[in-house]
This record gives sequence, C-alpha cells and structure tokens, in this order.
Amino acid sequence: MPDHDDMAANAGGKLVLLGRIAGAHGVRGDVKITSFTAMPESIGSYGALSDGKGCRLTIEVLRPLKGTSVSARIAGVKDRNGAEALKGVELFVERAKLPETDDDEWYYSDLIGLKAVTPEDERIGEIIAVQNFGAGDLLEIRREASGKTVLIPFTEIVVPVVDIRAGRVIIDEPEEMGDAGKE
Repeated sequence: MPDHDDMAANAGGKLVLLGRIAGAHGVRGDVKITSFTAMPESIGSYGALSDGKGCRLTIEVLRPLKGTSVSARIAGVKDRNGAEALKGVELFVERAKLPETDDDEWYYSDLIGLKAVTPEDERIGEIIAVQNFGAGDLLEIRREASGKTVLIPFTEIVVPVVDIRAGRVIIDEPEEMGDAGKE
C-alpha cells in the first residue's frame, strides 16, 4: 500500500490537485485516474503524489484512456480490491514542483485566499474556491459584509486584473447581479 509521510504538512507550501482516482481498471490492481493536467499522461511525471492527508502514492502511468483519463499502476496495489479501495482519492503535488507560470498565467490554487476588490479598490471579500460546473470557470467569493458566498464568472471582462503578488483580483461585477450578489 502507499507510504505515509509528512507530505500533507507540505513544508509550509501549497498542495495542488492534479487528479482523482476514478476506480479500478482491470483485475490486476490498475486504476483509472481522471487527470487535471494539460496532458493527462503527464500526471505521472511529478514523482510521488499525496492524498492530501500524508499518504504518498507513487504512480506509473500505463496508457492514456478516453478523454482526460489514464490507466495507471500504484506502487503496493496488487489486486482489484486494493484498486477499488482507492476510488475517489484525490492526488496532489507540492506547488513548488510545478513549473513557474508566465505573468498572465496562474494555477487556480494560487487564487484561493486572494482578496477580491472593486475597480475602486473597495473590498468585496475573499476567493475561497474556483468552480466549474461545465459552462466555464467561476470564482467563489465569500462576501466580507455578509459572509455569504457568490459565484462570479472568471472571464477577462468580469475579472480584468489578477495580481498574485499583491494578493488580489479586481472584480467588475456584472450589473445583472444587482443587489443579490452583494448581500
């Protein structure tokens, strides 16, 4: 089975979600992984991954499958029962192991915790998640005034500025949100 270590503590850094084990693939202990990397098979190029709770998983990608999935072997998993037991496990890598981004690029995990402000620099709240329900990316923002959350389309028109170094994004909220989004 996978090894436990201090990877969950992550040496003070962030963990970035790279994929999720979808279930067993065959009878020999292989798993099907839904990969969130640009090229699905590259999920195996980051070395040992973490389940986010301190368990290291060493994976060997066997072959790409349809869509964003790959067939993989996890060190220590020898049969279908062991593979099925891992269904739903999320696979993380330390943020420091990922390539640096260009100025106009970022990892979604880098957005979590950023302040959301208006173009006039009035505080709206804080980004708590990036969601995608199939129609595009949405920033989930916890409103400072009410504590309620609101989903904002993550487009250049609505979010014209992402400044990771300054720890903020500028949100130019669509008028159609009206007062409902400000409660």
